[in-house]
Amino acid sequence: MAQSQAAPGAAGGRDSTRAERERRIRDILAQRPVETQEDLVDLLRRQGLAVTQATVSRDIKRMGLVKVPWTDGRSHYVAPEKPSPADVLRRLQHAVTEYVLSADTGEELVVIHTLTGRANAVAAAIDEMQWDDVVGTVAGDDTILVVPRRRTMRDRVLRRLRDLMEGRMPR
Repeated sequence: MAQSQAAPGAAGGRDSTRAERERRIRDILAQRPVETQEDLVDLLRRQGLAVTQATVSRDIKRMGLVKVPWTDGRSHYVAPEKPSPADVLRRLQHAVTEYVLSADTGEELVVIHTLTGRANAVAAAIDEMQWDDVVGTVAGDDTILVVPRRRTMRDRVLRRLRDLMEGRMPR
């Protein structure tokens, strides 16, 4: 991963990707209670990430973090156990409409082309949907292979993805 210049006030840290920040935030929350966004910013900066409070605020919202009370009356952030099906579909719709350039089929697979560097986000969103007719995905930098459970399911998977690309609910 390439190093970048630190954001102002980040004390020599490096810029981070959204996925890296989210992974670190989950790790931090698993290790200790975090009461405020400012505390989370400070903990991420101590790990060398160049983050701002505004960025962390957006991360908290996107990740669906919520504050729950502790026994002493104070509250801290926690990640929801499992996202709702509506949240999962919303993430997939966003990923497909923002990042997918095309979707087509090979003999047995569905092949998706994305913007450079976005294949992992789209593949993760597809996997999170847990479609019965999809075994899983394999993502590169800008290409995803979607593995249907059976060859006969390939066209259905492609149709769902194309529906999402066109802003329709998948059938």
